[in-house]
Amino acid sequence: EFMKALGVGLVMRKMACAATPTVEITETDGTYNLKTITTFKTTDIHFKLGELFTETTADGRVVQSTITLDGNKMLHKQGGDAEKKEKDSTITRVFTDDTMDMECAVDDIVSKRIYKRVVE
Repeated sequence: EFMKALGVGLVMRKMACAATPTVEITETDGTYNLKTITTFKTTDIHFKLGELFTETTADGRVVQSTITLDGNKMLHKQGGDAEKKEKDSTITRVFTDDTMDMECAVDDIVSKRIYKRVVE
């Protein structure tokens, strides 16, 4: 329902729901890299905390994003293009010792996904 509310097509929604993504987050000199890897698509964003940046989402939307960090919570705000009637959304990632709990929200729709930490 979250992806549907953002205008993501049926085929892309089905693929995304079937995917088992791997997320890698790294930081070097204040620049973060958030890479999400699936068998059919990889997204890779680079950002500095609190700074606006342009992001192309996995479904191809171009949004203006800001990511902040508060303790173990990373808040990712994505601003849609108002002229194209795209909606704003938020992704909240909460990090624990064993998981990254991700909550995606648009309007009154909330989707949750839990990632298990893999230590290499």
